[in-house]
Amino acid sequence: MKHSTNQQTRRGRGPARRIGRTLALVLPVFLVLSGTLAVTRVNWTGSPSDSVLTASDISAARAKARAPQDVLRDKLLAELQEENPGVALTHLQEAVNDRPSLARHCASIARALGRAAVRVYGPTRAQSYARPVCDTSFATGVAASHT
Repeated sequence: MKHSTNQQTRRGRGPARRIGRTLALVLPVFLVLSGTLAVTRVNWTGSPSDSVLTASDISAARAKARAPQDVLRDKLLAELQEENPGVALTHLQEAVNDRPSLARHCASIARALGRAAVRVYGPTRAQSYARPVCDTSFATGVAASHT
């Protein structure tokens, strides 16, 4: 009698055991996939706007987080066109005095101002604005654009 009871019990475990094995194979895959999807939906930027981060959001964040020297150069180039190169060079010298970390970028900014001055004012008039800001890099930019 006991023998038939054991067989019934084993047969009763058959479907449960198959379901258990299926779950043991499928559940880890499901957990890995859902975890991966959850990580991609986390807002890693720190801004509370949207929890989905797309490639365009990343490029927009990079555009907003521009280097200080790039911001300064763009500002001074706009001043050069609105005012004159002398005003832009004065503001460049003031910016470098206020923020010494910009000193290593001073020469490249002054050269960019020199090249822009040649485009706006021509080589002769642009050269008349030259002054010893950043080791005459403005004059170097004027000369490089003229030749």
